[in-house]
Amino acid sequence: MARGRKINSNGERSKQLLLDKAVELFSEKGYHDTKISDIVKAANLTQPTFYLYFKSKQSLYNDLNKRFQRGFHEIMSEHSEAGERGIESFIKMLEQKLCLLFVYIIENPRLTKIGLFESEQSCVIKSQLTQQFIHLIVRHDCERLFQLIEVDLKTLADSLVGSFERLILTNLLEQKSKPCELAKDLVQLYFIRKDKYDIIQAQFQLDN
Repeated sequence: MARGRKINSNGERSKQLLLDKAVELFSEKGYHDTKISDIVKAANLTQPTFYLYFKSKQSLYNDLNKRFQRGFHEIMSEHSEAGERGIESFIKMLEQKLCLLFVYIIENPRLTKIGLFESEQSCVIKSQLTQQFIHLIVRHDCERLFQLIEVDLKTLADSLVGSFERLILTNLLEQKSKPCELAKDLVQLYFIRKDKYDIIQAQFQLDN
């Protein structure tokens, strides 16, 4: 941030304008084919203004990636420690979070293209998502349940993230399904097997 600039000042607006125009250009042309001169021209600013806020094109790109990751982290972290335990509460919580993630993506399609699909840091957020899904399973006391039906948690979470990523491209961004409808379908695909869970749960209660 430029020295002496205050929040809501013209300087902050200039920085935000640079970020907004960079998102558009990076998503359309790609990182390597977008130049700083393209960004400042689109923002109707000067290159010296650019360097008030960013050391380089890479630092601006990193800023955009961090912004995208923060959005995901806030959704996954909110209310994750609260609520009831058990498979039903886990399924309800997961469906809510997937819906919110899909809504976030619909609201930020260009930022998603950068942060989830094109940047080298995209693997970081996918790995974090895998760990956050596992954390939800553990927090809702469902770890033993999945072990009883011989499901490896990491494989399960990785597969869920892979399906999540694919459905964004083939379904969500193509507007073939609404966010909450797609979240429900994805949860049903992986976790709604109530008959089998009831049998395993009954066996678990007998063993304890």
